Amino acid sequence: MSAVMANPAVDAPVTRRPKKKLIVIGAVVLALVLALGAGAIFLLKQRAAHAAAAAEEDAASAETATPGTPGAAVKGAPFYLPLDPFIVNLADREADRYAQIGITFEVENSTTGDQIKAYMPAIRNAVLMILANKTSKDLLNREGKEQLALEIQREAARPMGIEIAGPEPVTAAASASATDVAPAAKAKPRRRGETRNPIQHVHFSSFIIQ
Repeated sequence: MSAVMANPAVDAPVTRRPKKKLIVIGAVVLALVLALGAGAIFLLKQRAAHAAAAAEEDAASAETATPGTPGAAVKGAPFYLPLDPFIVNLADREADRYAQIGITFEVENSTTGDQIKAYMPAIRNAVLMILANKTSKDLLNREGKEQLALEIQREAARPMGIEIAGPEPVTAAASASATDVAPAAKAKPRRRGETRNPIQHVHFSSFIIQ
């Protein structure tokens, strides 16, 4: 009998490669993890953007809310510039009288306030000259105080090179006949082309006459 030789190509057992399959599966899993991570990051960024947009809308709503309501922001609030108190002898002839007056300027913003501070020595001198020419009688009534505020507003702007037309002087007769003459304490409306005064209002924080 002839010996039958085995065919090694046929009879050899098939070698399996589990490692290759594991590598492929691992790559797929890694790709899925990366995709999920990128999606999570994208969602977090979107939520953060929506939260920021909502916060901006809330801030805008607060600014445009009606003044006086809770959470309402005051738009265009004025800036107040207090001056050191003034103590000056008055022009009374019958007796020695003096006034101690606290003055605060109302201006548009802090930038205007800083500009006024640069002229403060000259402004204080102008205010002192006004006060020194007043008598106690001039300052005791309301009309006299309002007239003084207008004079200070006008004269305090001159050191800055600003000339403002003054109001009509207040007299006792004018105060008594208020129905015939417009109150002098109210400044005339500014006409087109007139110089604008950076000092919008003059307020008195204290007013003592002795």
